[in-house]
Parts: sequence; C-alpha cells; structure tokens
Amino acid sequence: MTTATALESRFAHARQVADAVLFEGYVLYPYRASAAKNRLRWQFGVLVPPAWGRVQGEHAFQQTEILMEPKGDATLAVELRFLHARRRAVERALPDGSFEGVAELHLDDRVLVPWDEGAEERVELSLTLGELTEEGAVFPFERPAREDIETVAGADGEVVGRLVLRTEPIEGCVRLRAVELDGPYRVLKLTAVVENTNPWIPAAEDDDREAALPRSLVAAHLLLGLSGGSFLSMTDPPEWAKGAVAACANRHTWPVLAGEPGRADVVLSSPIILEDHPAIAPESIGAMYDSTEIDEILALRTAALTDQEKREARGTDPRAAAVIDLAESMPPEVLERLHGAVRALREITGPDGTDEPESPLDVFDEQSVFRPETPWWDPAHRDTADPARDRVLVDGVAVGVGSRVLLRPGLRRSDAQDLFLQGRAALVEAVLHDVDGGVHLAVTVEGDPGADIRREQGRFLYFQPDELSPLEDA
Repeated sequence: MTTATALESRFAHARQVADAVLFEGYVLYPYRASAAKNRLRWQFGVLVPPAWGRVQGEHAFQQTEILMEPKGDATLAVELRFLHARRRAVERALPDGSFEGVAELHLDDRVLVPWDEGAEERVELSLTLGELTEEGAVFPFERPAREDIETVAGADGEVVGRLVLRTEPIEGCVRLRAVELDGPYRVLKLTAVVENTNPWIPAAEDDDREAALPRSLVAAHLLLGLSGGSFLSMTDPPEWAKGAVAACANRHTWPVLAGEPGRADVVLSSPIILEDHPAIAPESIGAMYDSTEIDEILALRTAALTDQEKREARGTDPRAAAVIDLAESMPPEVLERLHGAVRALREITGPDGTDEPESPLDVFDEQSVFRPETPWWDPAHRDTADPARDRVLVDGVAVGVGSRVLLRPGLRRSDAQDLFLQGRAALVEAVLHDVDGGVHLAVTVEGDPGADIRREQGRFLYFQPDELSPLEDA
C-alpha cells in the first residue's frame, strides 16, 4: 500500500465526523426555507473576506497549532474542506420562451424556492516535513465565479422553469510552518493557517451578511495526516509535553485526534470543539443536519409533516429532500433502534456509600432542592416539579425563573464550548430536575440576538447550580 493510499484510508474514517462538521446545521427541521431558523444559516467556521471581517468583526482566518512526533522524513497530508455557498434563483418559463424570476415554482412533488446551496470544496496538499521550514510555505488556491442553469420539467416533460445557480469567486491560502522544539524527544510544532484572501470590498448596499457569504469559506476545517509518527493530544498530552501544548495558539478552531481508536496519526481541526476520537453514533442511519440532532425525534416529526410541508422541504434543497425520503422509508425496526442505547453503566449509592440511596420525606438535599420519596419510575410517583416556579439555593440566594446569574462553567462536566461563556451574564428560564435527583438551570445568555428564538423553540443552555453565581437577590 502506498503512503498516499494509506493516508487516504485513514482520512476516510475521520471524514465521517468531518462531514458532520461540514454540514452541521446546514438545514434545520422542518427543512423548509421559509422556517424562521433556516433564515440565519452558516454559523460554524465561516471565514469571510478580510474587508468584511474588519467592518463586521467576523474572522477571515483560522489557525491550528499542534505538536507531532514524526518518524524520519514523514509525509504530511493536508486537506482543507469547506462549503462554497451558491445562490439559487428560481425562474418560470413564459409562453414566448423567455424566463422571469419568481418566489415559488410549484411542481407535483415539490415547491422550488430561492435558496443558498452549499457545494463541497477541497484543497489537498502533500509534502515531506523536510519541505516545512521555520519560514513556512504558502499554498494559494482559488475557485472562479460561474453561473449554472438547470432546466425544470413538469410531469409531462415540458420545461416549466429553470434554476439559475450563481457562484462568486473564492480566493484563499493555506500557510504551513513547522518548528522543532527543545526537549528530550524530537517534537515539532506544526502551525497551519487557513485564510480567506478575497479582495472583495463591500459596496454601501452590501451591508448585510448575505452579500459576504458567497465569497466566504463556510464550515472550514482541516484534516492532517502523518505517514509516519504521531500527533500529541491537545486535551490529554503526556506530562513532559504539557507546557508546550499549553503554548500552542489555536484560533477559531480546535484540533483533536480523529483516526481510528488507538491511532494518533490523523487530526481533525474543527470550528466545533470535539473530544479526541469523535465518532458518529452507530444507530444513526443518515444525516438529519439539525444541531445536536436526535434522530428518532427528527424522524418522527419529519414523517408527521403534511404533504404540502414535505413538498416545500423537497423543493428547498436536495439534502432536505433526502431527509424527507429517509424518514418516509425508515423501517420500524430501524426506528426502534434509534430509541436509545446504553453506552455505560454506573452504580448509584447512598451518601454513606451503601447500596441504599437516601430517601427522605419532605427534605432538601445539599442544593436545597426537594427530592420526592417515590422513585420517578413508580406509577405512584407524584411529579411535583414545576420548572417555571421551582427555585434552588445558590450561595444562599433563591434562584429561579427571571434570576440573573453569572456563568462559571466547571471544567470537568461542561461541554467544551460552554467554556467560552465563562464570566457571561445570563437569565434563568427554567429549573429542571433529572431522574437521579440532579438540578439543572436552563438559561439564555444576555446579549444573545437569538434569545427570543431559543425561548420559542425551548432550546436553552444548561448549567448546574455550582456552575453559576447569582447577580441579584430573587
């Protein structure tokens, strides 16, 4: 097996997760362009033209730094992947053979509407470590502007309209540099920078994000592979490398080991923070595209859409149409498989270490939250939880709906992305109890422009009481 073939097979394993990164939130349930949450798209890894970024505060580059222990003059494979947004206009055919733009074009099985499609792009590089110097190497790339036209035929085969797909030019570069570090082992720090170098300058009328997106690298991420040697984990490095790992500067992206379990020769540097060796759940049978998707719920809800809603979804995007077809064709045994899976078991013991959990009557635990004496699964259990009215004592203050709190996520159990919210003020939206007696506070972050949408959809951020501090008395 050649070096290139071996690296490609290792990349294939990592691409399962990389594809999820590439299309995360691409089109959200109910998969229609008219849905409110599909009007604000492209949220992860967007590298905008520099002129737009300077004005609007968005990023034009991302930087990955990671340590590696190569063997000999190993080959480094680099694959940049991103989506190139192309704007789709819908036109209907007129009797004289010309076309005019329309907001909707109704067909028997779908309703075509204007939409921004995402075309997958790749930039592939391969070089030996001997070619990487401290001065670095620059690899420019570009994608030209183009216009594609697709005719649309009706059930009788007659042309009833067309789709006009316009793609703006993309210009960018990948900068690579490797520096050997002092220490007991041969270790190199690899720096990989992806930059949007598009010279486009927005006109006065191009004052919204929609004008910049077709010239941006969307969901940009890197796959890195070594033909010989290994990368060091950024989250669990060996003791001797912790100082060097801490000195690495990763901006707008985060690298994790992404090859097969037990290997460390492939890295995925993603704008969505992941853990080492991330994997797609084996029960998942297809991409549902909804952020933090729950396949069973999405499949059931999608199958319950009306025929008209399904027609609109099918006409929104080919990937949305595939989701509709997937939900409609899913056999019962496959849907049942999505119902849940046990990944690990843990023993629940009482506070004194015995097998008998504490079961007091009308008492409060250490967080001053009522714990009912009857187990949640017992038919006699009487659910007394009220998310809108329950309160929990935090630093001696009763916190509940409407309370302002300061977020200070815990390092051990927080999602890594929660750490970006350290020190932010938030508003408590609900107090929730889990079946193990734990308490979770649903919050929205102050200043979040999507807070109203989060409330409407019930999509909050969740923290435990010891991960926040009250900002005012209840």
